[in-house]
Amino acid sequence: MTSPASARALGAPMSRREARERRATGGSRSAAAATEVDASAISGRRPKVVKVLVITLIVLLLATTWLAVRALIVKNELEASQQLIGQVQDGDIEVSDALEELGGHAGLAASVWWDPVWRAAEFVPFAGDNLRAVRLAAESLDVATNGLGRPVFAEFQQDSDEPVLARALPIISSAAPTIGRLADEIAAVSDSPSLIGPVRGGVEQVAEVMGAAAPMVELLPELLGANGKRNYLLVFQNNAESVGLGGSAASQSLVTAEAGKVAITHQANSDVYANDTPVDVEVPQSALDLYSDFLVKRINTSSSRPDFPTMAKIVSAWWQRDVQNDQIDGVVSVNPIALGRMLRATGPVELSTGDVLTEDNAVQLLLSEVYERWGTQETKKGADKFFSSAAKEIFAKLSTGAFNPKDMAWAVGEGIEAGDIMFYSAHEDVQEAVAPLKLSGILPSDNEDQTTLGVYFRNESASKIDYYTRSAVDVTESCTDGRRTFTTATSLHLDIDQAAANLLPDYVRSQTWDSAFFRTAVFVYGPPGTQVDSVSVDGREVSVMREDLEDLGRPVAWFHVYLRPSEQASVTATFSGADGDYGPLEVRTTPMINETEVATSSDGCAAR
Repeated sequence: MTSPASARALGAPMSRREARERRATGGSRSAAAATEVDASAISGRRPKVVKVLVITLIVLLLATTWLAVRALIVKNELEASQQLIGQVQDGDIEVSDALEELGGHAGLAASVWWDPVWRAAEFVPFAGDNLRAVRLAAESLDVATNGLGRPVFAEFQQDSDEPVLARALPIISSAAPTIGRLADEIAAVSDSPSLIGPVRGGVEQVAEVMGAAAPMVELLPELLGANGKRNYLLVFQNNAESVGLGGSAASQSLVTAEAGKVAITHQANSDVYANDTPVDVEVPQSALDLYSDFLVKRINTSSSRPDFPTMAKIVSAWWQRDVQNDQIDGVVSVNPIALGRMLRATGPVELSTGDVLTEDNAVQLLLSEVYERWGTQETKKGADKFFSSAAKEIFAKLSTGAFNPKDMAWAVGEGIEAGDIMFYSAHEDVQEAVAPLKLSGILPSDNEDQTTLGVYFRNESASKIDYYTRSAVDVTESCTDGRRTFTTATSLHLDIDQAAANLLPDYVRSQTWDSAFFRTAVFVYGPPGTQVDSVSVDGREVSVMREDLEDLGRPVAWFHVYLRPSEQASVTATFSGADGDYGPLEVRTTPMINETEVATSSDGCAAR
């Protein structure tokens, strides 16, 4: 009998049962074989995975170590830079000596900008923003020092027939875009919630400095005539006759700037203007209600309204109508107080009169002694010549770079902060950049950053008596029952006795009341969004003129104060509005020869 196996060998067909058994047996053997292959593959790949993990860990460790070392270097270089800057500010080291060393520290700190490990790490959550912030701070210092400060300062040290500003202009033009970009980037990263304490403090400080510097650096090429000739009207305000933004517009000069070459090309004084014939400048009715048409028909009172664009347009119209019809690209205002500070940087200057003007004698010479020499209406041309000579000689020092840059930076900064230096541009894009700055002479339109009140004086005695006027402003902020109240008390004191007043030169005494008494108008501007609650006066002859007006988007209280020599008087205006988001208190006033004493206090108001 033939067996099944023999039958299959002879070609007999396989039964279904046998086929199932064979498939089952064969499948088991295949699975076992596959298992053996997989196990072998895994066993072979395991060393490779471990190797990759080890390499990755080593790379991460090396990268972390590298970042730590780089961060330590950056930290040390930035701290060394900060120490040097402090020494310069304290006067312990000269700028020329500090710049070279500062440039080295800044360059090393900023070298992280090309470091691929550092730049890649900036994308790591949380830590990345801190690394980016530190890198931008280092870059900012490097560009400000090595890209701008050192090369510009080097030009100041060179002897050359070419004006220093013309030589510095290409350097400024090259650095300006980078400084603008860094200012924007560091401002953005400074708002990151991921910044740790030490990083945040330093970065916010750098962001503040860059935010203030960038607009000016970006504007300088345009202002210096990099894009073509520019004409600027330089207005010299006389603080001895206080008027709104500073003083009477005693003299004006036309300044031209082209490719960094700056020069005074023409000068004029108040005598050349057709006073009492208004210039054709549109001003709001609110301004005329407060300051009358004297705002536009007397050159000396063109600065009455505390808004420099208004003044700039008015004085430009005067110049174009009565002097020469030049294109006016911008208006710059300075006063003797600002010039006095600048003389620290320039050193003494000799005037055409033979006088030597210094930091110590500028205010007294320009605002008092000049009238002892030329103190009558008949001889006032001598005083005008004196002012013109002072402006021309100081400007010559500025335009040729014959000054100490550090001291000049201080003088200009102080002048802008005090309202002694202002600028307006007739070019919309430039003015848009200037407008948010204090340099613009524009009162803020809201209370977001600061709650600003303004107290402004106008000498209405046709006199130069304000060399002897002293003033003080005290603002108290209080919060009750959902209302915020600002009480503004202003005092005036004529600090000269009657006997001395009788001996004053004719031009200093009042052209209306001689030395018997003097009138000052006081205009108190409250914060936006408030209203006048109440007004009060204290003095022999003090009156409330208006308390129902708004100007520049603010409520205004207007007073008249009559003072005899030695007398004092005070006026008080209280403003209130719904409690809300108010910034810290700021008080702006007319720049006076004797600086106005300002005090602020807050009662029951939560700090912002």
